[in-house]
Amino acid sequence: MYEVLILSDSHGLTDKITEIKKRHQIKTIIHCGDSELDFESKPLDGMYKVAGNCDFDSRYPNEEVITVGELTFFVTHGHLYHVKSNVMSLSYRAEEVGANVICFGHTHIAGAEQVDQQLFVNPGSIRLPRNRREKTYAIMKWESINDVHVNFYSVDGEEVRELAYHGSF
Repeated sequence: MYEVLILSDSHGLTDKITEIKKRHQIKTIIHCGDSELDFESKPLDGMYKVAGNCDFDSRYPNEEVITVGELTFFVTHGHLYHVKSNVMSLSYRAEEVGANVICFGHTHIAGAEQVDQQLFVNPGSIRLPRNRREKTYAIMKWESINDVHVNFYSVDGEEVRELAYHGSF
């Protein structure tokens, strides 16, 4: 079983990031930007992380491409791709880098949606959510690409069932 923990838009929180990491004990963790922390800060240890529009440490990359099992992830914050308007630019960039999972933040709106062979995952925000009251993050799990689950959780670890996604590539 493959698992990826996906966070975004923590805006300075450190204790909640540490709590979430301890709660789930997942090896692959992605932070989609706006941590507002130093690139080498302890809560971000071991994470793939990218720069958000509120991250000023120049060591953050603007994007990351990682492979987990059979899936390739394109990770970015989203502000450079105008995600508040649409995800078309993200889709094109993911296609360029050969990614089928796109992880992004910036909008603070949690959700997962598949369009053709691309799965877009925005974990929401663990500090300042929009369009719902729960402060959220996501966990993506799969044994095969024919059975992919994205579950969303409140910052306190309660599953937010209405956001759950189940699909295949």
